[in-house]
Amino acid sequence: MSGSVIVAALRSPIGTAGHGLAGVDAATLAAPVLRAVADAVAVGGVTGRIDEVVLGNCMGPGGDVARVAALAGGLGIEVPALTVDRQCGSGLAALEVGAGLVAAGAGLVLAGGVESASTAPWRMWPPVEGETPRRYQRAPFAPTGFDDPDMGLAADLLAEESGVTRERQDAYAARSHRLAWAARERGGYDAEIVPVAGLVHDERPRPGLSEDRLARLPATFRPGGTVTAGNSCGISDGAAVVAMVPAGVQAAAGLPGLRVLATASAGVAPERPGRGMVPAVREALARAGLTLDDLDAIELNEAFAGQVLACCDELGLDPERVCTDGGALALGHPWGASGAVLAVRLFTRLVRERRGRRGLAAIAVGGGQGVAMVVEAVG
Repeated sequence: MSGSVIVAALRSPIGTAGHGLAGVDAATLAAPVLRAVADAVAVGGVTGRIDEVVLGNCMGPGGDVARVAALAGGLGIEVPALTVDRQCGSGLAALEVGAGLVAAGAGLVLAGGVESASTAPWRMWPPVEGETPRRYQRAPFAPTGFDDPDMGLAADLLAEESGVTRERQDAYAARSHRLAWAARERGGYDAEIVPVAGLVHDERPRPGLSEDRLARLPATFRPGGTVTAGNSCGISDGAAVVAMVPAGVQAAAGLPGLRVLATASAGVAPERPGRGMVPAVREALARAGLTLDDLDAIELNEAFAGQVLACCDELGLDPERVCTDGGALALGHPWGASGAVLAVRLFTRLVRERRGRRGLAAIAVGGGQGVAMVVEAVG
């Protein structure tokens, strides 16, 4: 993987489901971001055919969303495209696939993810013996014989078992909104955002969302629980894409970028899927020959404050080092895109703003998986 370099990284604004991007389907949401990244690398001196488009998506209409988006973005009929489904980890898994393609000889790969929760099609189980078709909200994450809780309930139980208090969760959620709002106000997201459907800013961050306000919210997933709507991520729409090239191409073009040092995917018990990022982080760091102390930027997907804090505690990681410009608790969690959003955030911090050298992106996945990527700024 060390020969693969990210030389451009952009994303759409992240919209709250049912709001600013509600009328934009997944392919139409990804198309302008793909186009903008392709244009950015061309301006930067990377010429030639796009060898592959790889997009993560988990709730779209099927039919290879990546191919539809690539065509809609005007990338050309000759450009092949692949859609990856590792649920919440799909966007980062797409980057993992993209880095592997570059390492295997591809010259230019666009990789990322997209999710339109607003336009996700309704799904029905086939009727049995004349029964009315029954709608389901999600496919099973595990087969019969395994516990398969919803992510919110699983996060609540993980927080309890890990000793993460409600107070810590609310404080962390308030921090995410505070940091995200500050970043938005100083223009910290501007260079990475491609406006879509008239939306130019992330919709979810709230100024002044204090711990006291969060403390008033009731438990969402079980009586006596600690996970609430306020210390959980929002259901969101969004897309994020990066361009990956061989190190030789990056060096010849003189472009700064993020060299992919290592990636890793891992599995954990399906009943506690939020832990999935822990072994993935450990394995990715081991493959890169690094430790957490060697990192300057850490972007963990903030699906639930309790889940992130439990993972930080298990890793021995100070949560104050995580998502220092805010994370998914404030920005939102467009499932199939979220892993790629983490990579875009690292690109802004380490390449655009030159705030450090090495970074980590990691995300947990429904069904008990995790994906992690370690990168290093070059050029």
